[in-house]
Amino acid sequence: MTLWTRCISALSATLCSVAMAGPPAAGDTASFTRHVDPFIGSAGTGHVTPGATVPFGMVFPAPDNADRGWAYSAGYQHGDRRLLGFSNTHQSGAGIPELGDVLLQPRAGTAWGPGTRDFSAVKSGEQARPGRYRVRLAGHGVTVELTAAPKVALQRYRFDRPGRVQVLVDLQHGLNYVEQPSVLSADVSERPDGLQGTLHRKNWVERQVSFVVQFSQPVRGRQTLPARPGDKAPRVLLDFDLGPERTLEARVALSSVDEAGAERNLATAAGQGFDAVRDAADAAWNELLGRLRITGDARTQRLFYSALYRTLQHPSDIADADGRVRGPRGEVIQAPGGVYYSTLSLWDTFRASHPLFTLIVPERVPGFVNTLLAHHRQMGYLPLWASWGRETYCMIGNPALPVIADALVKGFGAGGAIDEEAALAAMVETSSRERPDAPEWAQRGWTLLDRHGYLPFDLQKGESVSMTAELGYGDAAVATVADRLGRRDVAERFRARSRSWLALFDDETHTLRGKDSAGRWRTPFDPVAATSPLKNPGDYTEANAWQYTATPALHGAAAFRERLGGPAALEAWLDRFFSLPIPHPDPHLGQEALIGQYAHGNEPSHHITWLYAWTDAPHKGQRLREQIVRRFYGTTPGGLVGNDDVGQMSAWLVFAMLGFYPAEPFSGAYVLGQPMLARAELRLPGGPVVQISGRGATPSWRGQPLLDRQLRHADLVQGGDLVFR
Repeated sequence: MTLWTRCISALSATLCSVAMAGPPAAGDTASFTRHVDPFIGSAGTGHVTPGATVPFGMVFPAPDNADRGWAYSAGYQHGDRRLLGFSNTHQSGAGIPELGDVLLQPRAGTAWGPGTRDFSAVKSGEQARPGRYRVRLAGHGVTVELTAAPKVALQRYRFDRPGRVQVLVDLQHGLNYVEQPSVLSADVSERPDGLQGTLHRKNWVERQVSFVVQFSQPVRGRQTLPARPGDKAPRVLLDFDLGPERTLEARVALSSVDEAGAERNLATAAGQGFDAVRDAADAAWNELLGRLRITGDARTQRLFYSALYRTLQHPSDIADADGRVRGPRGEVIQAPGGVYYSTLSLWDTFRASHPLFTLIVPERVPGFVNTLLAHHRQMGYLPLWASWGRETYCMIGNPALPVIADALVKGFGAGGAIDEEAALAAMVETSSRERPDAPEWAQRGWTLLDRHGYLPFDLQKGESVSMTAELGYGDAAVATVADRLGRRDVAERFRARSRSWLALFDDETHTLRGKDSAGRWRTPFDPVAATSPLKNPGDYTEANAWQYTATPALHGAAAFRERLGGPAALEAWLDRFFSLPIPHPDPHLGQEALIGQYAHGNEPSHHITWLYAWTDAPHKGQRLREQIVRRFYGTTPGGLVGNDDVGQMSAWLVFAMLGFYPAEPFSGAYVLGQPMLARAELRLPGGPVVQISGRGATPSWRGQPLLDRQLRHADLVQGGDLVFR
């Protein structure tokens, strides 16, 4: 969850909900978007922006309160009343500031000039729903509305009076975590209705962004503001004469390739008025949100649909309308199938977001995987964390591997939709080749792992235990796909390596403990002491020994149970895990949203309550999940404890409320708990419907009890009744 601390070393006005008594009848056109509050998570460390976007859209126009700082990773804090303006690309719920391209700020009259230093405004009356945002800037005499098409951001300004108005176009603006200005160079030209150009930027990633800004009225005057120290891109004041009108619209299209690509993207919304685009965005959101229909009171619906909405914002399809995109090496390629996804926070999202996509948006899953494979073809290895198509090298492990394995195990490669042989080759290469062009800390120590059977802390520079554990689920994913394709030799090789964690299991503390190259345990050793590369470096990644010990259960919960000594021993371990306190918890070390050693604010803990399903006391996990939902999720702007990690925190909540979860993400099965809803209906694309009902502890599928508390994905997508008696 604390992405900032891991990656820095590499470089209320809320809407009211309207209650719905239950799932609408077939053919009902009820609005699900009215239950969504985009302000949830926009205060504190949620790092959510309430701006406007469509599902998986390229653009994301939103308000920016600041242009740098960890608190403003998405550019916004709900409690900050002053707005710099409205930029058009954002990563909502991430832990590093990035994007924030092409900021616009309107004002009535002609008071601004070359001597103006402050263009900000005080906000009031904010409103937001999926695909729309509105705010009043009384001091500027204007009300601003935002909406979005898949590749075009739209801004509409309603001024208090007609006549002359101004708009600041700030091309230097961006969301930065570095102190120095992020623009390296700019090439900007005028057009009668606005501006166009290309920026080269270097912040979290080095990237190119071309843009077109088109206004609904001709530009009557232009002033380029004096450059500030370090500025490489202009800030331009545009003057307009609206005559008797009071409304001005701006459309912004972007491209990772060139200005011609931005122009073609702009054309995708040609002839569509602002209201039509806004209504289309609402319809797109309504269709996806309506694939899950629940019964509950107003608060429950608000909590659930807001979480589902956040989950479906990213990854972002950044391919141009003609299918071109600039890949991770900066080369222009043709996107496979015309789509290319970025804002890929894979270390977080492989756990629940991507498994949820296989149920809610199965039509997009091949595109997700084919993007990963296209990335591999350019880099020689699969992505870790991609922003605007470029690799950030952020986080450990190889988290693309479980995403691919999950998709293939669930049959998404059928009919050649995914080249499964190419996928296996990419997975093997990612898991066996060095990465000479990657930063030192982003390398993978295959020689050490193969020689010692684990990563020794005296030879591996930091995070040795966490890396050993996380490389294990990647190896298990490779073995799973190799088995599927009949490659027994490959499967045996990687399955054996996936057991490396066993060499680090300490029988004295029942935790994973660092070991040096001579086989000696880390001494002294405190299993509750957390470490992080940036702060208190050691054997763990934003976590402690207790929190990483359950990582191997992601690819073998039963094996983890047996290593502990069986069901009773696992139950005892979990009981201690959830009751042992952490002295002096530090959120920058992943110690946030705590129940004992459990840290819901950091992803390595997310599956652990579900491990009670492998004991004789599954009800204990259910009670803990109910406590997590009560304590760490809410319906206020501060309703997320820890940043959303591009939807992973939200996906966890959706699954928990439905009563099942991908505790072993690429096993092809879900572990069952108990729903937190009176009733839910999953409408799968293609026709099947899953009815979820009951609040009891004993699950049955199509009338048959599920004694092992497991439900196969292949069975679930056939439709039927999942009843908890």
